Amino acid sequence: MIAIYDQKSRIKLLIVAVALLIAAATVIYTNILVQRVSEREQQQIDLYAKAQRFIINSEVDSNTNFVFEEIINANTTIPIILTDDAGNIVDAKNVLVPKGLPEKAAIAYLHREIKVMKQQHAPIVVELTGTRNYIYYKDSVLLTQLRTYPLVQLAVIGCLGVMAYFAFSYSRRAEQNRVWVGLAKETAHQLGTPLSSLMAWQSYLSESERFRDEPIVEELSKDIRRLQIITERFSNIGSVPVLKPENILRTTQNAIAYLQSRVSKKVTFEIKTDLPTDTPALVNVPLFDWVIENICKNAVDAMDGRGSITLHLRRPLRDKSSIAIDITDTGKGIPKSKIDNVFLPGYTTKKRGWGLGLALAKRIIENYHEGKLFVKWSEVGRGTTFRVVLKG
Repeated sequence: MIAIYDQKSRIKLLIVAVALLIAAATVIYTNILVQRVSEREQQQIDLYAKAQRFIINSEVDSNTNFVFEEIINANTTIPIILTDDAGNIVDAKNVLVPKGLPEKAAIAYLHREIKVMKQQHAPIVVELTGTRNYIYYKDSVLLTQLRTYPLVQLAVIGCLGVMAYFAFSYSRRAEQNRVWVGLAKETAHQLGTPLSSLMAWQSYLSESERFRDEPIVEELSKDIRRLQIITERFSNIGSVPVLKPENILRTTQNAIAYLQSRVSKKVTFEIKTDLPTDTPALVNVPLFDWVIENICKNAVDAMDGRGSITLHLRRPLRDKSSIAIDITDTGKGIPKSKIDNVFLPGYTTKKRGWGLGLALAKRIIENYHEGKLFVKWSEVGRGTTFRVVLKG
């Protein structure tokens, strides 16, 4: 099987090259057609002028006169206006004058057309006895369309190129999502068997006289509950999670309480709130806890296990119906050139790690909670603030 996604850069360049080649070929060919049609129309106008000049200045029999009138009438596409030496309109042909115009308005319209014609072509002078007439003309509708046709072609090819690019990118993301969802579901399935066994052992130990008062049984119970939460998280990936109004302060406190006992004692946590203590937010608790855990673990790594993490709950200034959680650490900070990369899957500054924590957190908040997750502030050497925005 061809590794299409591994060759994505070459494929994109190939698409661009093919599009440019097609565009160049069609533009060149269309320009050749335009030149030929333009020359043909110029010849037709010259013949028209000669016929006019001959009919006016010559005395010929009716049959000859008929031939030259047929030459004049043969022009059915090129707009022409004939004027005398004083600029008065003598005749007009193939000029679409709006219907219903009074005579003066129609004449004014034709004079405006003459100005347009002057910009395209110099008038042809028809010498008469003692005076002269002028033939003004402009490109036919066909020639005008041919001139604009390359632009239309370029626009269509450009649109097709953009569509192909986005289709390729979407296909790639969809394939990644399918792999991601499949991996998550399989992980949840694989966790199920040992988790059931651990639950049975925990039940046995808690009922045993020997281990009834042992702290290890309680800790084992907590870890089993944690494994159940993790399994539920992976099961929710790829499916539509149920969002419920939850006390956002208490939910955040619970998430931090579990995490705090499992990170360095040199890391301090603080939760502040500008909201009433019973303020609800629409969340899926297992997935929301996962987001807080990933962001805070990332902060702990950035601080090398020493510093403070502050979570501040408030209303965003621009959207009072939402709830914002600002998570600020005192770590290394993120260079401005790297801020856009921190949410990309696989991006990590650690020697060991998958670089999926923040990418997963962003997916959970934006895809499943219809909220926002972004870097609100960061300064190298001072720390970083991530903002989570949820529906109130």
